[in-house]
Amino acid sequence: MSKGIDPKTIDIPFSVPFIHRLRFTDDVLDVDQDVLLDVLERSGNQLPRVQFWLDECVADAVPDLRTRVESFCRNHADRFLTPGNIQTVPGGEVVKNDIHILERMLKCINHADLDRRSYVVAIGGGAVLDAVGFAAAIAHRGIRLVRLPTTTLAQADSGVGVKNAVNLFQKKNWVGSFAVPWAVINDAKLLTTLPDRDYVCGFSEAVKVALLKEPALFADLCRNASQIRNRDAEITESFIRRSAVHHLNHITKGGDPFEALEARPLDYGHWSAHKLEVMTDFGLRHGEAVGIGVAVDTVYSSLVHGLPESDADRVLKCLAEMGLPLDHPALHETDELFAGLEEFRQHLGGRLTITMLEAVGRPIDVHQIDEAKMRRAIEIVADFASTHCRSVVNDASANAPATKE
Repeated sequence: MSKGIDPKTIDIPFSVPFIHRLRFTDDVLDVDQDVLLDVLERSGNQLPRVQFWLDECVADAVPDLRTRVESFCRNHADRFLTPGNIQTVPGGEVVKNDIHILERMLKCINHADLDRRSYVVAIGGGAVLDAVGFAAAIAHRGIRLVRLPTTTLAQADSGVGVKNAVNLFQKKNWVGSFAVPWAVINDAKLLTTLPDRDYVCGFSEAVKVALLKEPALFADLCRNASQIRNRDAEITESFIRRSAVHHLNHITKGGDPFEALEARPLDYGHWSAHKLEVMTDFGLRHGEAVGIGVAVDTVYSSLVHGLPESDADRVLKCLAEMGLPLDHPALHETDELFAGLEEFRQHLGGRLTITMLEAVGRPIDVHQIDEAKMRRAIEIVADFASTHCRSVVNDASANAPATKE
């Protein structure tokens, strides 16, 4: 034993190898079905057991989806086993707000005798992927999860991530886990029936990651904002792919995939977004809340951290031209809203760390917020929204359950 080394204190750093598989398809249940088949690997000579979970909102919007999944399973019975029925769960935040749904999912997984080399294939929006993914992550300490995101938001952002969670105690994602999905398949056909309101939601996250990672991507989003609003498929698919790759690179190359450090840079604009969702009883979609949060933090960055005012204006115009709302009455209930800062801090632990911008593509971490300047930022965003944005307050669908994240 070398002199000076304490034999009772042993610290050995180590790393665990992961593979993050991301695929892009045009129709994963038809012409591209081999992509899904290829990720369902055998264990030795045994056929894998595969359980499919469908988002009820998606199943309602795409009446033949269940039939197509059933046909896929029948046609490939020589490649995998499908114990029991195809399962469904409520879409949107409903699935994350009822802890009993999680218990039911675990019972179904147990009843199907799934093990750690079985597969759970989740087809749905971000909320369903979160909830089903959490069930898969804690069953047997981890069953292989294959995500098929059905929203632009999930394909560009959350579906590529390594986080799973449900809500508890009126707090977003309070119960959850980090778990690398076995595979993520972004399928273009699964987006075709998405309502316009939910379709544009995903691009608030694309704006967010562009502001953090790539000024050229942000400039391209600004130039094509109206085409995104009009659902130009060639353009939107390109932006979904670019955003997803940025998120994937951050997770796999950023050095902190499980958020063990102080900062959560990919949650730019999210301290207020998560709180706004809860304050509106999830009347605001996640992507809408993120758009508002990104707008407010960008203006705040221009007031406090040197971001050029012209760049803040570009962000507001880009989000507005995409068709995203930038104001809501809850945004002005600042005493309750600012409680989101402490909830954001608690979620990660340690001192408050919020990502802001010095310039497009140049994020910084700050540890305190000037609440007076933040109120001023909210006022500036609200004034802009009054003349440039649609409102969700009088939208007939504003208080309807969120279809998907």
